[in-house]
Amino acid sequence: MTDARMRHGRASLALSFFVQGVTFALLVTRIPAVQDRYGISDGLLPVFLAAVPILAGAGSVVTEKVVARVRPRVVLRWAQPVVLLALLGVGAGNEVWEAALALGAFGLAVGALDASMNMMGVSLQRAYGRSIMLGFHAAYSLGGIAGASMAWAGAHWDLSLLASYLPAVVVLLPVAFIGSRWYVEGKLEDEGQAAGAQGKAVAVSFKLLMPLCLVMSFAYIGDSTVSNWSAKYLQDVLGSSEQLSTVPYNVYMVTTLLGRAVGDFGCGGSARWPWCGSGVCWPRPGSVWWPWRAGPGSGCSGSRCSGSGCV
Repeated sequence: MTDARMRHGRASLALSFFVQGVTFALLVTRIPAVQDRYGISDGLLPVFLAAVPILAGAGSVVTEKVVARVRPRVVLRWAQPVVLLALLGVGAGNEVWEAALALGAFGLAVGALDASMNMMGVSLQRAYGRSIMLGFHAAYSLGGIAGASMAWAGAHWDLSLLASYLPAVVVLLPVAFIGSRWYVEGKLEDEGQAAGAQGKAVAVSFKLLMPLCLVMSFAYIGDSTVSNWSAKYLQDVLGSSEQLSTVPYNVYMVTTLLGRAVGDFGCGGSARWPWCGSGVCWPRPGSVWWPWRAGPGSGCSGSRCSGSGCV
């Protein structure tokens, strides 16, 4: 694989991460507006919010099986438009069943998209021979900032969900689809060597992965709490306006961007373990800060602290 092709593939994959960051931010920052549009009760809302990551997990598991026959870049190329169209469906519907259908499609497609894009990122990282994954996640954070800012504008000018989502989908869908022409996957390891080492790898890998799995579990809990509930919490509990309720996620994405932008430089050699440990410990004060709030400003500060370590 030529260096130019790898650079093009890296740039196109970063674009895909950026588009997904915009898409996800547009949804989660307008959850109160989605609830109002469909008349979803406070008791039913957690069911909707829990269903999306559950379906995303199912989509990722299915994708793991699909990529045995179809290349990850093909899955990613078609999953991203589905995610964008599902977002548009959330903004266009009127009945609760329409919201359930659109959010269900969103969750499944996000699972396929996340799995395939990270598979491609890891394969490119292996081809580069150094850490580049956090650069992709930085592109996601940058997209999250853009999406949350667009959501703020939509709330500020009292735009409907459809009016807020339509311009983003019209622009991002063709951009992402055209960019997918340059997707590449890094050079895979020799299948014979991989098969020969599989038994030994399985025997030792689970114990080695357990600490990482625990870290990722706690990080995901913190990330999903800020992502899914920050707007709702700020508006209903802290009494903020609808436009201000979009700010904590934006602040959260800004601080994750700062960490992810330099994260690849801290992931080499022996520095990776202190870097990872600091990332685990630093967001915890932010999680504690949220319940001991005094107002919307305090909630934004909690988001800032939580995002600082979520690289």
